[in-house]
Amino acid sequence: MINLTSKEFDILALLIANPKRVFTYELITDLVWKEDCDFYSRKAIHNHISKLRKKLRFEPDLPNYIESVAGIGYKFEHL
Repeated sequence: MINLTSKEFDILALLIANPKRVFTYELITDLVWKEDCDFYSRKAIHNHISKLRKKLRFEPDLPNYIESVAGIGYKFEHL
């Protein structure tokens, strides 16, 4: 079992429901926090994604499910 915070769960659910779709930082903020993107920084999104990656890759042989799209955002790549 993987313990996720509510925001980690919401981000992961968003990405999994839309595999291979790139989500910008702003769109993740709008859809997960439902607030103006100015309130949360890219760094906050990055921190949540970083924690999610660590939790999802609990064994070294597992792929990195969440991929960065440089300067744009993130996508869920593997199913």
